[in-house]
Amino acid sequence: MDPTTSMYVAQGIHGIAYGMILFLIASGLNIIFGMMGILNLAHASFFMLAGYFCYQVVVITGSFWAGLLLAPVFTAFFGILLERIFLRRVSAHGHLGELILTLGIGQVILSFVKVIWGTESLSVQVPPILTGSLSLGGLNYPVYRLFVIGMALAVMVFMMLILYRTRLGKIVRAAVSDRDMVSALGINIPVVFMCVFGIGTWLAGIAGVAIAPVLTVFPGLADQVGMDAFIVVVTGGFGSLPGAFIVAIIFGLLNSYGIQFISGLAPVLMVGFMAIVLAFKPNGLFGVK
Repeated sequence: MDPTTSMYVAQGIHGIAYGMILFLIASGLNIIFGMMGILNLAHASFFMLAGYFCYQVVVITGSFWAGLLLAPVFTAFFGILLERIFLRRVSAHGHLGELILTLGIGQVILSFVKVIWGTESLSVQVPPILTGSLSLGGLNYPVYRLFVIGMALAVMVFMMLILYRTRLGKIVRAAVSDRDMVSALGINIPVVFMCVFGIGTWLAGIAGVAIAPVLTVFPGLADQVGMDAFIVVVTGGFGSLPGAFIVAIIFGLLNSYGIQFISGLAPVLMVGFMAIVLAFKPNGLFGVK
């Protein structure tokens, strides 16, 4: 493989890896915002919090795998507390209350991590099995980024199976469509939505752990990728995991090749793509009214 082709392929894999991390964040946001109708502006802050949890678990146990297992669970626990104690009382009064509340929660999380861990960037070391490079068609590529791609694909398949092949998935989709009817059948809707919110923040936690060794962990992590995740959800269509997956890959490639060829305009490419899609399909690529 000649050097020019190798460079293009490497940038493409970089873009796919970033797109997969975007998908992990956006999939949780898509479930919470797109399916439950809850406007959670603190979602990116939970993503950042998971990175710090992972760092602390790795410091204590010395195991990245323990961080990958426990940090998303801790994040989901805090997400469930947010839904159970605060959002459940506010969501009945419309999106304005949700916006103000979750924006405030995001600021509380930001202040919390600054007090506990400071403002310096913290590094998370990956296990030896994920270090080094793997030769792909004559191109050496970091094993960890390939691991992130594979993990995101596994999570997507897992979530699709839950939503479309299990009784829980049927209940969730039915509750989104007609909450009163499902409640009349004897199903506890608040408990269902609490579990869904926990799953959404768990997905944000997985994304936070996945990106920690790549970008390090720092207080601005939520701002760096949070808006991209919202754009993915809006462009892909509310409640559509396939839409979020496809758009996340497109955005990852636009970001990667944009930085390579037109670095000054790279941030504009995603917004431009969103504007074009919404001009022709206001509900997103795979969204419905």
